Amino acid sequence: MNKVFHLHLVSDSTGETTYSLARACLVQFENIEVNTQTHSQVLNAAKMQKVIEAINANPGAVMYTMINKPLGDALVKGCARIGVPCIDVLDGVITRLQRYFGQTIRGQPGRQHQLDDQYFHRIDAMQFTLSHDDGQGFDHLNEAEIILVGVSRTSKTPTSMYLANHRGLKAANVPFVPGVPLPDMLFLKQTPFVVGLTTSPERLVQIRRNRMKSLGEEKETDYVELDQVRQEILQARKLFAKMRWPVIDVTRRSIEETASEIYELYTRNIGNPKIDDITTKNLQSRDS
Repeated sequence: MNKVFHLHLVSDSTGETTYSLARACLVQFENIEVNTQTHSQVLNAAKMQKVIEAINANPGAVMYTMINKPLGDALVKGCARIGVPCIDVLDGVITRLQRYFGQTIRGQPGRQHQLDDQYFHRIDAMQFTLSHDDGQGFDHLNEAEIILVGVSRTSKTPTSMYLANHRGLKAANVPFVPGVPLPDMLFLKQTPFVVGLTTSPERLVQIRRNRMKSLGEEKETDYVELDQVRQEILQARKLFAKMRWPVIDVTRRSIEETASEIYELYTRNIGNPKIDDITTKNLQSRDS
């Protein structure tokens, strides 16, 4: 039987940072069960006291990000009384960056979520991606910063949305369907950055069958016939090679891993943009 632990994630903002870091760490451990409790928007002493009471009720390790030092100190003291570890996940990073930059932080919780120009860039990117999903919006495809091309069920939509939401990129995706012409602008000299997505035929058949089953469709069609799927993927790969588009095999990759590799390819293609400033780049001059 797996051993059960409690983990408390405490933040004076949305809690996304502690959650992401905790998730990245927990996958490295085996044969344990972790009950995670998130405490976000802890902005005053009264709420911090409730957090400490919750920790006392279910003692467990604490990971936190608190810009307000008195509140952070209160959490540390409370954890010491309870006898549980209390980990400031940003302290070492911020301290070293302060030394490197030669200035102290502003101490304002949630500044990464403020409604500045970059925030609205991300909103614009997400709206663009939604309206250019699965081949929609061909007339404005040249406004995309990244275009993903691949056969059905190669994670084009979730990858596009991840790039828009986490990187602020206007990402469109276009399905490759044998016998159906792709948009003309994909074959022009001046075009956005295009990436081909592929996967193993066996894995793709499994994914498509599961998709059809979830929709209540059990009938066998070419869509899930292995030899047909092999030919479909082969035709797509031939096109990718002809156009010299970079290709990513998503067979054993998560959405996050695929998006990360795409972003790395993209930044290599346009230089080295500043964090959250990539949407200001104009890719329409790229010669493919």
